[in-house]
Amino acid sequence: MWNKPKRYYGAGDLHFITCSCYRRQPLLGTPQRRNLLLTVLEEVRRRYQFVVVGYVVMPEHIHLLISEPQVKNPSTVLQALKLGFARRVVAHSKRKHNPEQGGLFDHGLQHIWQKRFYDFNVWTEHKRIEKLRYMHRNPVKRGLVASPELWDWSSFRAYTFGEAGAVRVNEWQVLKMKIRPPAA
Repeated sequence: MWNKPKRYYGAGDLHFITCSCYRRQPLLGTPQRRNLLLTVLEEVRRRYQFVVVGYVVMPEHIHLLISEPQVKNPSTVLQALKLGFARRVVAHSKRKHNPEQGGLFDHGLQHIWQKRFYDFNVWTEHKRIEKLRYMHRNPVKRGLVASPELWDWSSFRAYTFGEAGAVRVNEWQVLKMKIRPPAA
């Protein structure tokens, strides 16, 4: 039996998160699906009040570098992101379904995400830069584009060109200062 991974929340660290599609299938393989995921990510970012430091959406997985949310924790954020995206994909599939053709979902869309996700606490500037570089170079390493600025589904263009994308990057004002009670 596989043990549930230990999550370290509450220290104010950034979290480098990797979440894979079910059985690493390319369920984010179309621009429409990647755009939908970014739309849902922005909605979840606003609802749970966290900072997206960086992101990349690949055909079969995503990488996020986020702050701890003001509301709930990173596990709740991932659950909301995965569920919100899955519900919209399934609803879209049902609308496109023609009852006379049979078969409701193509290639098992009832399973979109792996149950678990990888979460690495980032507490140094060196690691923050390392994780951003890794995620921004991922589409190039995989041969999807020749250079990072050509991949529309990452935060690279926000950093390099200051462009606003579907997801707000580095919106630090959402974090409220936590004031500790004075020592007695």
